[in-house]
Amino acid sequence: MPDFQMRFGEIDANGQPFLSSSRQSIITSLLSAGTFVGALGQAFTSDRFGRRGSILIWSAIFTVGTAIQTATTFSIVQISVGRFIAGLGVGALSAIVPLYNGETAPKALRGTLLVLYQLQIIIGIFLSYLIDLGTHTIDGSASWRIPVGLQMIWGLILLSGIFFLPESPRHLLALGKESQARAVIAQLNSVPENDILVVEAIEELELGIRAENDGGKATWMECFSTRNMLWKRTLNGMMLQFIQQLNGQNFYYYYGDTFFQSSGTQLSPYVIQTILGAVSVAGTVPALYMIESVGRRNSLLWGSVLEGICSLIAGVVGHITLAAPNTPNDQLTARNRSGGSTLIAFAVLHVFSYSMFWGPTPWVYLGESFPLRVRPKGIALGSATNWLWNFLLSFFAPRIAARIGPLILLIFFGMLVFGFGYVWLFIPETKGLSLEEVDEMYRSGVKPWKSSSWRPSEKHMHEQAHEVKEDKHEKE
Repeated sequence: MPDFQMRFGEIDANGQPFLSSSRQSIITSLLSAGTFVGALGQAFTSDRFGRRGSILIWSAIFTVGTAIQTATTFSIVQISVGRFIAGLGVGALSAIVPLYNGETAPKALRGTLLVLYQLQIIIGIFLSYLIDLGTHTIDGSASWRIPVGLQMIWGLILLSGIFFLPESPRHLLALGKESQARAVIAQLNSVPENDILVVEAIEELELGIRAENDGGKATWMECFSTRNMLWKRTLNGMMLQFIQQLNGQNFYYYYGDTFFQSSGTQLSPYVIQTILGAVSVAGTVPALYMIESVGRRNSLLWGSVLEGICSLIAGVVGHITLAAPNTPNDQLTARNRSGGSTLIAFAVLHVFSYSMFWGPTPWVYLGESFPLRVRPKGIALGSATNWLWNFLLSFFAPRIAARIGPLILLIFFGMLVFGFGYVWLFIPETKGLSLEEVDEMYRSGVKPWKSSSWRPSEKHMHEQAHEVKEDKHEKE
């Protein structure tokens, strides 16, 4: 936006303000740097202050960071610091909220609700594009202060709304508050407190907490131990988040406006971003059904193929469009328009495919892969990996694109080819399995490409039921 460039940009040879690629990367990437720190930091607050209290703390930090940005006048340092502080809250909440959802959701809805979490994020991005589209023509700083400042409303909604939500029953049990935990589970499932569903849920959580306390407090290094193949689960969770960030979709989110302008399209960059946001929402809706019908593993494999094709075509077409130095101007303009339309078309298909497959699935897989003992730390490591590569992408992508243009999409194509191979070789199917059954599957050494047909042994299920009965008998 012109006022933003005037306040935080540089002056070119013609005396016009502009945002250099280096300043773009600093302003954009510092939020991602904050998210990395916040994703790890929440692991220290979610157990000490509870899931609900932790959400309250990090929501307040996010709101403060947004206020600092909104109050900025001409200082690029202030707006960057504000983005870093806001990023602390975003990163922490990106780990706490799936953790809270996973611990409070009924089992049958766990996968769907974790996809719904991703859908809400995509809807938020789409709303931000609509707001930008509506404010970019306003004269003065209101053009950018309004979309930045409106974020405080969402922070305040979360700050006040969290008081109306219950604490995680798992955290309540860990504090010895069984009666409160029982009431919460009954409330969340709309059944009486003496219902068999509540009884079984309490027994399962007590077993998990007992396992968590067995051997002392869980450490970060335990996530990489050979116990129950935790190192493999942690590595898989981190690798999926790494590959997700280098799918190429965030490049379109962050820099699609300036990128598409260079391809000769006649569409406004604000319109393009709004289109991409709407496509993301439309693509995530089918994932609510497909995550349980198609499964986690197949979703990742299909997504790698579809996104890889889109990035390859968009990268080649974009490069041919812009690399025509000896073409007459009238032909060059026609080629740019045609190439720009093709580039946008495959960018739209790329974002749609991502939203359906690679967008939500790594988060669902991350929430299902760890036993209760190390789950907060395992999710924190996966979330931190996501934000680390988000930071690196947002920092280096504009600099790389400034040098090689659309060929940057071929880097993402290579990552998607790698992602297909990694998923095929190392990612097992976890659809329909309990946390204990995931434990057994990893210990059994089943090949990931055969995991879809794997079933838990009767011996394991018998031992688990016997352990529950024994634990209950000891209490009585």
